[in-house]
Amino acid sequence: MECRLCPRECGVDRGRKVHGVCGVSDELRVARAALHAWEEPCISGERGSGTVFFSGCPLQCVFCQNREIALGRSGKEISVERLSEIFLELQDKGAHNINLVTPTHFVPQIVRALEMARVQGLRLPIVYNTGSYERVDTLRMLEGIVDIYLPDLKYVDCGLSGRYSHAKDYFAWASPAIREMVRQIGETRFQGELMIRGVIVRHLVLPGCAEDSKAVVRYLHETYGDRVYLSIMNQFTPIGDLGRYPELNRRVTEEEYDEVVDYAIELGVENGFIQEGETARESFIPAFDLEGV
Repeated sequence: MECRLCPRECGVDRGRKVHGVCGVSDELRVARAALHAWEEPCISGERGSGTVFFSGCPLQCVFCQNREIALGRSGKEISVERLSEIFLELQDKGAHNINLVTPTHFVPQIVRALEMARVQGLRLPIVYNTGSYERVDTLRMLEGIVDIYLPDLKYVDCGLSGRYSHAKDYFAWASPAIREMVRQIGETRFQGELMIRGVIVRHLVLPGCAEDSKAVVRYLHETYGDRVYLSIMNQFTPIGDLGRYPELNRRVTEEEYDEVVDYAIELGVENGFIQEGETARESFIPAFDLEGV
């Protein structure tokens, strides 16, 4: 069956063990499944988010902090039945939610695994954690299943998205994808300090790209107001071979980050998260060591 799950629409038959642009076949491949404390506070809570890191990615950003798994070369192949067991094991460990990281290319299998787990007693909110290079048709498979969408909005500028994510059409796909997420979720809901339903849009500030970051903030605020939460991140970490992208071979300065945050405040953004302290460290990148798989 030709794969059309993501905007790449590469059309390969991943069921025959052929890898798509995402770097994987249709065999579920997971690199880590564990409690994760480094998401937004309303997601991680006190006990952690039950985070499942899937191997492969439709975007292949040159600066990806999870590049080890994004290329699809690491992780362990598992069955749909095993994935459903993992969800239940994370619940038993005290996870506040099930957090699906880079799940786009495995949506049909994830839906089946969640259905199986729910029959067995899974009751946690489901978080869909994505780079937003998504097809609306694929997202509609998740309606009534996902409780919290945690999408990125990486760029507005097509030149930047073409250079750093090999996707000049990124914003053209990401903007309707986020619109669909907001439609599905409707009203944001909290249980105490934990979000149990809602949309948090993340934006990672890149070195030298403050103007595009401000364009992202402006688009989200003008389009959604306080219907979505905005998470402005300063954790960019230059890792891997950035020889062809020397402008990215540094961390974001305090001045760059503050410029974006101050702009958000000036616009009137109220529902949001910012990062303070030493977040731009490789120690914040989890070990993809097959824990919990």
